[in-house]
Amino acid sequence: MKVAIGSDHAGFELKKILLDELKNAGHEPVDLGAYDEQPSDYPDFAEKVGLSVKDGETERGILICGSGVGASVAANKIPGIRAGNVTDTYSAHQGVEHDQMNVLVLGSRVIGSSVAKELVKAFLGAEFSGDERHVKRLAKVAAIEKRDLEGKE
Repeated sequence: MKVAIGSDHAGFELKKILLDELKNAGHEPVDLGAYDEQPSDYPDFAEKVGLSVKDGETERGILICGSGVGASVAANKIPGIRAGNVTDTYSAHQGVEHDQMNVLVLGSRVIGSSVAKELVKAFLGAEFSGDERHVKRLAKVAAIEKRDLEGKE
């Protein structure tokens, strides 16, 4: 699977570890920065990863910042992106299966590399169920997004 991955300075070291993990698992990671530990801003990388997924350049995305919160908030501003800040394997796969989550967000200061590897594995191994109830819910989410984009309440 072609996977966009990005981090700010706080997530840089974990991103390096996950890049190797992705390659070893047979995935094609696309590194969208940061490329060092110099202070950087998570919205820049959230936008790059989110747009890569939205535009179909990559199938899914992984974002890493210190807590995961900022990157998640920023990525979810992009229409069509469903980013989840995840700390457990159940949410990593269930977010895809039920909510069609397409960007996994990790907090490098919250979880260690072993947990991060398991979360990535669960996220990338999951597929959307397509169950009617989940499709119905996603349609409601899309309607909220559409109303907001059109400026209607």
